[in-house]
Formats: sequence, structure tokens, C-alpha cells
Amino acid sequence: MLMKFTKMHGLGNDFVVIDAVTQNVHVTAAMAKRLSDRHLGIGCDQVLVVEPPSDKTLDFDYKIFNSDGGEVGQCGNGARCLARFIRDRRLSGKETVQVKTMNRVISLTINKDKLVSVDMGIPGLEPSDVPFVESTRSSVYAININNEQFDIAAISMGNPHAVLFVDNLDRAPVNVIGQELQSHDKFPKQVNVGFAQIINRQHLKLRVYERGVGETRACGTGACAAAVAAIQQGLMDSAVRVELTGGDLHINWPGEGQPLIMTGSAVTSYQGRIKI
Repeated sequence: MLMKFTKMHGLGNDFVVIDAVTQNVHVTAAMAKRLSDRHLGIGCDQVLVVEPPSDKTLDFDYKIFNSDGGEVGQCGNGARCLARFIRDRRLSGKETVQVKTMNRVISLTINKDKLVSVDMGIPGLEPSDVPFVESTRSSVYAININNEQFDIAAISMGNPHAVLFVDNLDRAPVNVIGQELQSHDKFPKQVNVGFAQIINRQHLKLRVYERGVGETRACGTGACAAAVAAIQQGLMDSAVRVELTGGDLHINWPGEGQPLIMTGSAVTSYQGRIKI
């Protein structure tokens, strides 16, 4: 069988997007891993699958697979690409659609300037939300890696994030500390690790080491988590421009208990078919 797919990216964070609404396909973890392989498959950071809704009050179900085949609950750059995909494939004529991931419902809107805004929901600030092994909630936690202490924020955006603030992002040990922290015992489901440098009260620069992927050019949920951590610690004011390697995202978060809105681009690279 030949399966149609679309290759897309959000700020260089690239995806294989599959329509399982009009195609009779079932994407497994093994299939996602093969599709993600940059040598033997199509090649991408993540595979995104749009399916018919399991809840009639929603528009679609939405599955997200990392390149290692693991299914995850959220991907901000992927969500924007999914919104553009749904519009371009005419799967829905609505301006705003609601889609269900494995652990939350998010709203996707394509704006008149063709940028996509995603209601990412309410950030999880309790350690149990992440999950993070800590009995008491705090905006900053001390954690030891290779006998060195690092201060981090632990936040859930539907997936787990640790955020470290650094003085110089270019010299930050993203791959070394990112890999160590990703699989730290205090994060039982592993964690995405963001390294953030604050430029001013509404602009920060960010690099992210993603679990199951490594450092990527952009991470939407990582940008959200970094903005939340900075606002929560009184270091920045909303709205926040997050500058990633692949480009900028704009994060608007009014504060605790409020939903977060992320806005950025979504681009189609090409379409194709692959034998499955």
C-alpha cells in the first residue's frame, strides 16, 4: 500500500504529517520510527497523525511520535503544522479546531497573516504534573549532575520540561548537560531540557535538548516552558519573544491558572507517497 504524507516544518523542527482521516492507515510506533529515519525512511524529528475524533465534541484526535517511536503528549511546533495541514487538506473549514492528544485538548487557529496560534492549555506547575520527584512546589529546584548543582524550573506543557537560565547561550553545555538531565532519576518519564538566555524583559534566546531526539532547531513547548519559567520567576513580562535557532515564537501567558497562547509559522516542504 502507498501512503500519502506531507513533510512540514515549524522553524526548522521538521515533521512527517499523515492523514488518517481520509486514508485507511494505522501508524504504529515501529512505523513512526522507520518513517523518521533520515537514512532509510523519510526523515523527521517527529511523526504527526491526524485521526477522526474519539469524542464527538472535538474535531480530531492527534498523535505525536518521536523519532525513536515513543508517543508523546504534546508538540508546539507540530501543533501549528497540524493546523496548517488540516486547512490545506480541507479536512475542516473551521477557523479554529479542537484536537485531542494523548493527555489534553488544544485549540488551533490560523490567523489572517497565516501565522498559527495554538491555545496550549494551562501550564502544569506542580511537581506531579511534570512529573518531577519533589515533595514541595517551587519556581526553582536545585538538582545535581556529575557533582555540580544546577538550578532548574520544572514545568509541564502536556510534556515535561526542565528550564535552565544561562549567561551565554552559545557556550551552554546543551548536549552534555541536556543528555544527563534528560534521563535524571528525578524525571521518571524523562524530560526536555531548555537552556535560556534572557536578553530583556520581553525577549529571550533558547536552545532545547529534546528527549528521544537531541537538540533541535526549535521546540514549541520548550519555548512555552521557558517563557512560563521566566515570568513565574519575575524575570520577564508577557508577551515574550522566544528566539530559537530556527526563528521566533511569540508566547502570551497572563499568569498562573491561565491558558498559554503560542504563535508562529508553519510551512509545507513537500508531499509524497511511501510504501507501507
